[in-house]
Amino acid sequence: SGFNFGGFGLTANPAVNFNIGNFGVSTTSTPPFNFGNSLASAGAFGGFGTTTTTAAPAFSFSAPTNTGTGGLFGATQNKGFAFGSSFGTGTGTGLGSGLGTGLGFGGFGTQQQQTTLGGGLFSQPAQTPAQSNQLINTASALSAPTLLGDERDAILAKWNQLQAFWGTGKGYFNNNIAPVEFTQENPFCRFKAVGYSLMPNNKDEDGLVVLVFNRKETDVRSQQQQLVESLHKILGGNQTLTVNVEGVKTMPDDQTEVIIYVVERSPNGTSRRVPATTLYAHFEQANIKSSLQQLGVTLSMARTELSPAQVKQLLQNPPAGVDPIIWEQAKVDNPDPDKLIPVPMVGFKELLRRLKVQDQMTKQHQTRLDIISEDISELQKNQTTTMAKIAQYKRKLMALSHRTLQVLIKQEIQRKSGYAIQADEEQLRVQLDTIQCELNAPTQFKGRLNELMSQIRMQNHFGAVRAEERYYIDADLLREIKQHLKQQQEGLSHLISIIKDDLEDIKIVEHGLNESIPIRGGGVFS
Repeated sequence: SGFNFGGFGLTANPAVNFNIGNFGVSTTSTPPFNFGNSLASAGAFGGFGTTTTTAAPAFSFSAPTNTGTGGLFGATQNKGFAFGSSFGTGTGTGLGSGLGTGLGFGGFGTQQQQTTLGGGLFSQPAQTPAQSNQLINTASALSAPTLLGDERDAILAKWNQLQAFWGTGKGYFNNNIAPVEFTQENPFCRFKAVGYSLMPNNKDEDGLVVLVFNRKETDVRSQQQQLVESLHKILGGNQTLTVNVEGVKTMPDDQTEVIIYVVERSPNGTSRRVPATTLYAHFEQANIKSSLQQLGVTLSMARTELSPAQVKQLLQNPPAGVDPIIWEQAKVDNPDPDKLIPVPMVGFKELLRRLKVQDQMTKQHQTRLDIISEDISELQKNQTTTMAKIAQYKRKLMALSHRTLQVLIKQEIQRKSGYAIQADEEQLRVQLDTIQCELNAPTQFKGRLNELMSQIRMQNHFGAVRAEERYYIDADLLREIKQHLKQQQEGLSHLISIIKDDLEDIKIVEHGLNESIPIRGGGVFS
């Protein structure tokens, strides 16, 4: 994932237009963009098995009952989609306060009721009179305050502009109207950037739901069985349901992400996974949510992919408070539009959160690389051992072949004992004697073989010596060595120039001392 700081200039509106440096500031009709606050973290973790939970009513996924609260999994609303476990700790009912474990996006279905924390996600809701007044008051505080009625109001306007750019403080502009509260979500805040988050590729039928626990990974893994039992109790203890853990992953700030899914078994023996949106809607019910918080769950979200129409809708409408030009540039700079989607980041806390998550992912990648390196080393050791065994077995096979040949020779000698030498055997003996004589002749094959053997021994000896003295340098390493030697040479040249300057200064001092003649009578030096 990357950051795109592009620029922070906002398009100016002719009604209110002032420019400080190179940053144009404007007021727009869209409300300030607001990241939703993350859910409050639960208190002490009391263990999964001992936590008291609220009993849920009996239910069936196949035929959900329509009760006052919508049944356990019978609720039809889909409160959110979730981006994958990459950045932050956002909530599933708005754009989360972080960009990591998931970015919960408000739903897009026609039957769902979108509840966001601090405004719609990328939608542009109709302005209320209060929002219009807030926008007018903000414009008055930034452009034309009437608090003092003299030239000091211009200084106050500049001060309010600085506060708005910084995203903190109060803007006083009228004695009869309360000051404007500047936050980092205001449209004039300059500390905004656009990053990218990985879109999940899980389908709703996979049934994956993310639960973020305010506990360390070791604690969660040690009590994983108690966790499964507690979640099963929260689901009503129905024997047809089975809670399964898909994965456990550590997160920054001693938090842990647990991915679960629920399998429902029907009376006829078939089974299916409960859809992720259905399970998430059940977890978002007030009584179930409080039970999860008692277990230490700070965030829950459904991990489902977005349809192309939903992605297009998100990209077409820039988030409130983000300049459309920056948003368009972020879409152009997207390194992988098929897998990544731009998300706004407001303030240093979001940047710090993303940095922590990236550092965590870097550590995980390094851990995985270390494991792979250890596996490769182990495989290399096994390969060396296997090659040694193969060579040993080859030698053993050769020895056994020779022994077998000797046994055959002795057996053949015993079989032919008492018989006269036959003609073909005599002819074979003559040929063997001829070959032996040719080999033993000094000028024939034996001499040549001895000469070749001596040359081979010499080549092997010199080759081994050359192999010991020969070495190779990588091209990149050679460039680094050249650069290092160049820097050393520059340092030596600089040191020599300093020494020369010092020598000239010493010569000047010596020349001045030589010109100074002492006067013995008066004890005064000229």
